[in-house]
Amino acid sequence: MATQYPESRVLVIMTGGTICMKSSPEGLVPARGFLEQGMAPRPSFNDGSQPDPLPVFTSPHTKTFLPSLRTPPSAYSRHIRYTLFEFPTLLDSSSISSAGWSQIATTLQSNYPLFDGFVILHGTDSLAYTSSALSFTLHDLGKPVILTGSQASIFALQSDAVDNLLGSLIIAGTFMIPEVCLFFHHSLYRGNRTTKISASSFSAFASPNCEPLATISASGTEVNWSLIRRSTSIAKFSIQTNLDTAHVACLRIFPGIKPEMLDSVLRVPNLRGLILETFGAGNAPSGEDGSMTAVIEAAIARGIIIVNVSQCQTGFVSPLYAPAGALVKAGVIFGHDLTTEAALTKLSYLLALPGLSYGDTVSQMQKSLRGEMTEAHNTVFKHPNSEVPSITDQQTAFTALGYAISNGDLETAKSLLDGDRFDLLHFTDYAGNSAVHIATVSIGSGDGGDVLKELLSRGASVHVRNNAGNSPLFLAKKVGNERAVGMLEEAGAHLHVEEVEWLGVKSPLYER
Repeated sequence: MATQYPESRVLVIMTGGTICMKSSPEGLVPARGFLEQGMAPRPSFNDGSQPDPLPVFTSPHTKTFLPSLRTPPSAYSRHIRYTLFEFPTLLDSSSISSAGWSQIATTLQSNYPLFDGFVILHGTDSLAYTSSALSFTLHDLGKPVILTGSQASIFALQSDAVDNLLGSLIIAGTFMIPEVCLFFHHSLYRGNRTTKISASSFSAFASPNCEPLATISASGTEVNWSLIRRSTSIAKFSIQTNLDTAHVACLRIFPGIKPEMLDSVLRVPNLRGLILETFGAGNAPSGEDGSMTAVIEAAIARGIIIVNVSQCQTGFVSPLYAPAGALVKAGVIFGHDLTTEAALTKLSYLLALPGLSYGDTVSQMQKSLRGEMTEAHNTVFKHPNSEVPSITDQQTAFTALGYAISNGDLETAKSLLDGDRFDLLHFTDYAGNSAVHIATVSIGSGDGGDVLKELLSRGASVHVRNNAGNSPLFLAKKVGNERAVGMLEEAGAHLHVEEVEWLGVKSPLYER
């Protein structure tokens, strides 16, 4: 069936979890055939058009074609066409480990050029851990990766599964949010900011120290673009697969804890790091005659990294009180407002990086790498640029940016992009063209290339397609702008399947 609306392509990756479970004599167990049994019968997931199968890499070197479905047109006049890949072994999320995270990351990398976004179905018990781990192991991500699940199976009479899955699918196929996110109960959160707060409520997750990136209501999806983080490295998407939490432990401080208890954990063979969950703003008992502090100092002297995070859901750890100050003097790292899940996976990630020294690891733990912690910033005062007129609305600002790009006026473009009132990197014109689309067909001589480089270095997306379904790379190739082609490909741009067909280029990615 032909469609008058453009479509985005999304790969749904099924790892297991309650969302796909059915009853058995042993209790709820993961079930196969989720696309056919859980999604195809529901009109919100299937417009009945019976689209062709889509290519999917089930391993880095094994490609197959899987059945696909298409949603009815969304409120954004777009279909989401998708397929579902089920992992060979479906897991209860309590069984997930770093091996499972590597499997997810490898699947994303293999299929990255084939899809506009990704949805990962996962059990809720360890969902915040997986979201945090993936945020660190996926480097220079330029597309949405959204994890979701449900508190009740999609096959149950009363369930949150349909809302969570459909919301994730629409956001992944509509908005170019280049982050690892967690979607639950109408809210899209930064994945490494989340924690599970309820074992039974449909509102099971929270992001205590960071507002939602987007929310869904009856009026549609509202994206908080000012919070969206974009990679500012001009580099292609890559992954790290050797993260291992087996070398990092987590211990919760409690009243009356004995130094021997902490010491026994710190002497676990091959232990390299410890996440210490402390009271309030980072306080822990020092022990009689400083015995607890002595245990900590001895462990740090042996090269073990200890990170202090709060047992409280909101707020920072800080050396406000003497007990917290004693931990700082002993060499404990303050984890700001990191969740336990983010602290554990971040430290595991850093310890797995080749060639990273102890000092570098300590330094990186105290910096925000993927928006996982709130950093203090000093206020900077700047004189307004007299060359740029006062602009009162975003459309006018984007038009001015377009003129600056077309004229190769780097300084004016910088001034417009530096403005605090408008986020011009995600804004588009009436035809859906982003600033990168405009720069792609404009550069040729003078400073035009510098303007495109400036956009890319600020995190402008090379994957956004305009209303005609065209990516910046397609436009660059169509007009023969080799300079732009080179810059875009360096930043990770690639052609979509329709663009490959339009250009008459042969690609083994899409061929049977």
